[in-house]
Amino acid sequence: MAKSIKANYLYGAAYNILALLTPFITTPYLSRVLKADGIGTVSFVSSSAQYFMMFAYIGIFSYGQREISYLRDDRAARSRVFWNLKALSLLNVSICFTAYLVVTRMYAGEKFILFVIYGINMLNIVLDVGWLFIGMEEFKLLAVRNTAIRILNIALVFMFVKSQADIPVYMMINVAFMVAANVVMFPRLPEYIDPPELKALRPFHGIKTILVLFIPNIAVEVYTVLDKTMLGFFTPTLFENGYYESALKISKIAMTVILSMSGVMASRISYLFGKNDTNSIRQYMYRSYRFVWFLGIPMCLGLIGISDNFVPWFLGDGYMKVANLLKITGFLVLAIGINNATGIQYLVPTKRQNLYTLTLTIGATVNFCMNLVLIPLSGSYGASFASVIAESVIAVSQLYILRGELDIRKIAASSRKYILAGIVMLSVLVLVGKKLAPSAVSTFTMILLGALVYFGVLVIMRDEFFTENAYRAVEYLKLKIHR
Repeated sequence: MAKSIKANYLYGAAYNILALLTPFITTPYLSRVLKADGIGTVSFVSSSAQYFMMFAYIGIFSYGQREISYLRDDRAARSRVFWNLKALSLLNVSICFTAYLVVTRMYAGEKFILFVIYGINMLNIVLDVGWLFIGMEEFKLLAVRNTAIRILNIALVFMFVKSQADIPVYMMINVAFMVAANVVMFPRLPEYIDPPELKALRPFHGIKTILVLFIPNIAVEVYTVLDKTMLGFFTPTLFENGYYESALKISKIAMTVILSMSGVMASRISYLFGKNDTNSIRQYMYRSYRFVWFLGIPMCLGLIGISDNFVPWFLGDGYMKVANLLKITGFLVLAIGINNATGIQYLVPTKRQNLYTLTLTIGATVNFCMNLVLIPLSGSYGASFASVIAESVIAVSQLYILRGELDIRKIAASSRKYILAGIVMLSVLVLVGKKLAPSAVSTFTMILLGALVYFGVLVIMRDEFFTENAYRAVEYLKLKIHR
């Protein structure tokens, strides 16, 4: 293979590390400037508008990425796929954006301007070309683009967002840079696709498969967005939404490093599936699960261990409830990591999106029912419990369905050393946390200590996955230094 999975992962991870650091840079500032109810307002508007975004996107991103991976060696065919999807996207977005403006004008009230600003993201869907480069496994291009755009985005937030009155400005900055991120990729398109033949355009070619891939998106939106909308309706203020949004945002910081593997593996497995190389696919999947255990367990338990020390200085006064929420939402890191590996990296690339849809529908149903009961009773705590349980149900149901194709005992057994090392790490963090006052220095000391304990236990237990990859990383650095 001309492109390296490790190299592509490193490019993706390098950007995601910046994405991981960005909230550390902006969240303390925004939590103090916008306050919990301001954060809740942004969360409520974006979650409500996301339903229209979902229908505007349908299944184009998933279908496009997969088809480009299948057709990576056929320029003419992938050009047809690209322009057909662009034509379909233009038609669909035009309809959805019009409906969005009509509905929000009727019901948004004084927040209408915020909905309009966020709605510009819908037009950005037409400009999106990221799925082409992911399908071609050109992660370096995406990493460089995203890094430059994100740095500029951060700078403008600090320059122009000064109070709750600047919420429209904050949203506009984010929307504008989403547009810019796609536009800057246009000059590279001729390297991968030919100009469109307008007479040959078939916008509805593959529409059945696209709609099948769209169904999982509906389920995903139910349990990733509906909880925020329900919090907005069932709680008297937007503070609960702000607390929940802050806890999710911090948990997602930890997820980014793990989820960096998804796009890389999905593209590679799609390519291997097209070559009918089932043995290689199976071996890649076992390593993917081990990768999730290896990073997901310490991140999950680490969030629990540092939350009481971390939240007071990171978010400021009035956010202590987020520390308790993190002890719940931390488990999302592990649950989402597992079901992402099974669903996005395996089921969709191997054309079992019907099974993927089934498991997401089960999870969405569980999430909705639990939110309906728990949010009125306990607000953001209820939403957090519902999300963790729903993601866990999805992960377990996917593995159960695939028990005839993948060795579930082997997958589960590969987690043992990481669970033990994680428990030892958490115990140390709890003891140390009782001695340290909340501060940035204390938190980073705990993170460093936790990492040393976790990896130290793995060395003692001679974990092959860790030692093998650590050795390769050292050898790679030596090679680079000598060059």
